[in-house]
Amino acid sequence: MWEKSETGSRLKIRITPAAEQAVRHGHPWVYGDKVRQQNRPAETGEIAVIYDRSDRFLALGFYDLDSAIRLRIIHHGRPATIDDAWWRGKLADTLAKRQSLFGPDTTGYRLINGENDGWPALILDQYGDTLVLKIYAAFWLPRLREIEALLRETLAPRAIVLRLSRNLIARAAKHYQLEEGFLGDPGDDTVTFLENGLTFESEVRFGQKTGFFLDQRENRQRVETLAHGQDVLNAFSFSGGFSLYAARGGAASVTDLDISEHALDSARRNFGLNAAHPAVAAARHESHQTDAFAWLNDACRQGGPRFGLVITDPPSLAKREAERAGGIDAYHHLALNALHLLRPGGTLLAASCSAHVSGAEFRQAVERAARHVLGNHWETLWTAGHAPDHPVSFHEGEYLKAIAIRAS
Repeated sequence: MWEKSETGSRLKIRITPAAEQAVRHGHPWVYGDKVRQQNRPAETGEIAVIYDRSDRFLALGFYDLDSAIRLRIIHHGRPATIDDAWWRGKLADTLAKRQSLFGPDTTGYRLINGENDGWPALILDQYGDTLVLKIYAAFWLPRLREIEALLRETLAPRAIVLRLSRNLIARAAKHYQLEEGFLGDPGDDTVTFLENGLTFESEVRFGQKTGFFLDQRENRQRVETLAHGQDVLNAFSFSGGFSLYAARGGAASVTDLDISEHALDSARRNFGLNAAHPAVAAARHESHQTDAFAWLNDACRQGGPRFGLVITDPPSLAKREAERAGGIDAYHHLALNALHLLRPGGTLLAASCSAHVSGAEFRQAVERAARHVLGNHWETLWTAGHAPDHPVSFHEGEYLKAIAIRAS
């Protein structure tokens, strides 16, 4: 079923020398203008055999007519037969990479990170006994039942939630009678899970991403170590992940800023779920439904409250390459405002999820702001990238970066 072809003849493709080299070194994409030759017309979802210029096997990949990325690699190196056993082994290998990452106090994490794990355009996150499967490309749609069966056989979840990228929703309904929601028996729209001993809720059916921002786990742990005795400002707080870690770390107070009242309500519920922890209960927690950019601007102009720890983790400020320069300027301006609100000896944690802004560009923007506001009286405590369950295997897959600046 995985390799079903209506034509009966294998799709064979040759690509440019530069693309050959990239694939040989593990790059998972081949753009349409890099395809030099194919033996016949093809449809989205076919598995193509890619040969090099010496007519030797190079790789296998999904053919995608709907994207500028014409081929998405699922295997390279030696020839392989793509059947049920192959996919079962591939899933086992992917899961094995996570086996030693987390203990019983963490039950929410990423199991499959798309191309970076050899599953292009597919994300699988686990929240307790619920799996959330997010699909970004049409070639997975006719294979969904096989995927579901494989996940149930291997992981035995209580429930599986299907999430689709916006551009797939109409196609999935029209051609495959698929819609977002539970596959098989329904579970709960909102589930709870553990992260380093803290309890969080995830809105698995309707929340952002797959219901929670799992990729910031390690940065939340770092915030916990910085928060003792501090008044903490969490701009763009969403469901309060950074705030809850800061409270457990002994923060005197935590202030959340978010434009969404729904997100702030979720943060309040997360604090309630952990109210039995003495430090969480002791921390004063307040929230403001507001545009965080505007709030920070106003606070700087008016000489507003000062904080020992400020966290800025906005949504992407550069969603396409054309927005890269503007995004860098926006991160710089955001850091300027945040640094003005620091007390002497305070710390700024600035984060970015903009793939079109490199880690170096982001760090330079924040450090440039530090020089402007603090002169020479600051240090970079640390920089960070992707979480271990969100591995990155190619440049375009890099999006998350963070930097901590301490005033002196």
